[in-house]
Amino acid sequence: MAKRERVVRMSVEQPLWRALTGYRLISTVYAVGLFASAYRAFDRPWVAVGYLSFLVVWTLATLPKVAGAASCTRRFLVADLTIALVGILLTPLADTDERITAGGPTLPSIWTAGAVLAFAIKGGWRWACFASSFVAAANIVQRGAPTRDTVHNVVLVWVASVAVGYVVEVARASEATLARALEIEAATRERERLARDIHDGVLQVLAMVQRRGTELGGEAAELGRMAGEQEVALRTLVSSGLVHTSRVSRDESLGALVDAYEVDEPGADEGETDLRSLLAPHAGSRVSFAEPGTPVPLPAPAAREVAAAVGAALDNVRKHAGDGARAWILVEDWGDEVVVTVRDDGPGIPAGRLDQAEGEGRMGVALSIRGRLRDLGGSAELVSVPGQGTEVELKVPRGRTQ
Repeated sequence: MAKRERVVRMSVEQPLWRALTGYRLISTVYAVGLFASAYRAFDRPWVAVGYLSFLVVWTLATLPKVAGAASCTRRFLVADLTIALVGILLTPLADTDERITAGGPTLPSIWTAGAVLAFAIKGGWRWACFASSFVAAANIVQRGAPTRDTVHNVVLVWVASVAVGYVVEVARASEATLARALEIEAATRERERLARDIHDGVLQVLAMVQRRGTELGGEAAELGRMAGEQEVALRTLVSSGLVHTSRVSRDESLGALVDAYEVDEPGADEGETDLRSLLAPHAGSRVSFAEPGTPVPLPAPAAREVAAAVGAALDNVRKHAGDGARAWILVEDWGDEVVVTVRDDGPGIPAGRLDQAEGEGRMGVALSIRGRLRDLGGSAELVSVPGQGTEVELKVPRGRTQ
């Protein structure tokens, strides 16, 4: 049994969370080490001891919170940033004015950057700007004035966090693009596998039923004819794809994106419809359908009118060309207009017969075909040669259909 493709998604931002976890641990040790090396110079060392003890406990207890985006909630981010801001504002109470004026570190020191980076990884550069602004305000309040060292440190944290946030957003866009590409590839391979299975099984059975039914005659011949129609319809479905979604790749500043254009249902009144989806059901044992490999979008009302005109042309083939006549539908997309050609191998239409039919009140071609195309701003040309069949060419200009 053939194996089905699996799409495995790997988070490109997970390494950033692991790096943040390590940074928080290292920065906590660094903050404690800074205090331990100069605790004799503090006016109120017990304030620093109390805060740093709480910081160590908080950092160790919240390691699971910074293990991934799902566990890092907004409530945690706010609490984490609040602890960093409190540590900055408590620095004047614990340290001396001389050390603060000389540019001494705050109580949390570089641990504060970890709180800001958590905002950046979680929400992108906008969240990073938000958190950095509070850190900047707290540092200015702690120093009493925007000194050169303070501005330097604030700008450094600001730029670093915004850069990380932007990189995270780009990484997420790239991850989504890769996931979509893998899904498309897996769907394509699955479709090919199903097509092989159908070809090896169902289509061969239908072809055999058609052949044997024709040989036996009678009711079996009718069963064979129906099997032949289903075989053609199934071949058309397999060749045109098992899904109604057409995807087109394009390049953007955030990476290559894959747009998905969903085929509208025939009853939809808004947006565009792939004309191929409305004409494909006409395919059968005596009707061949040829289409472009890419979608043929038209406004939904215009697509339905064209499909109705094609249906009217095929009705005329069945009524006037005989049961043994074959028909061909060809769809061409020229960019500025869409051309649909319906041709048959019937006996053709004698000269003057259409004018005579219109005079007798038979308006099939005049209204069902030409009238519809005229309302769309297009045209319908009919060419018929006695003994050589009939060809109807429908032209629909883009930009004028409503």
